[in-house]
Amino acid sequence: MTTDDTDGPQVPIVCSACETTSRVPLSSVADAVERHNDQLHDGEDIAQVDPDIADQIADLVATELGLLEDS
Repeated sequence: MTTDDTDGPQVPIVCSACETTSRVPLSSVADAVERHNDQLHDGEDIAQVDPDIADQIADLVATELGLLEDS
């Protein structure tokens, strides 16, 4: 995987098969993960956004949308 040094949020991408971690700009996450998996893993979904970060993002979105509020 490659790392792009642009300004703005960088998202950690991990690949357990390659034992690598990299950071890519938020706007490039989907393309970077897809490209890595296509090139190195025959399209199999192995590289992904760091699961801890993905969980935090999901929690933030759910909170913002009011999905975690008690009725």
